[in-house]
Amino acid sequence: MNHVIAKRIVTEAERTGRGIALEDLTGIRARVRLRKPQRVTLHSWAFAQLGHYIAYKATMAGVALVYADPAYTSQTCSACGHVGKKNRPDQATFRCTSCGFAEHADVNAARNIAARGAADWAVSHAAGRGTPMAAGHAA
Repeated sequence: MNHVIAKRIVTEAERTGRGIALEDLTGIRARVRLRKPQRVTLHSWAFAQLGHYIAYKATMAGVALVYADPAYTSQTCSACGHVGKKNRPDQATFRCTSCGFAEHADVNAARNIAARGAADWAVSHAAGRGTPMAAGHAA
């Protein structure tokens, strides 16, 4: 299944001329504190495998890939940049307490990861360490 997902992600990035930004999840299993049923789900999900497949397929396709720091992406407003725990009234909802922007929490976090990925790529590209990626276009 991860092969299929990775191929779709890379194909879409290639088709649209964009790069891919992923959360840097190094050490997530050690950092996350969850209840037992949630731990079972986390430890059985092969997100590391998916990340490896995406990296491999992106490299083969010449699609830029960056890893972005996930810190506070779920609490940061993708519209105004305000960070706050109260921006997440529940697991699925994001509602900015500063500007009022609202959308599904996962979509908001994905926008933040994309923005960080584009910024990280621009910095690494300016330093001569990056691979081609259209500025501001992380998938």
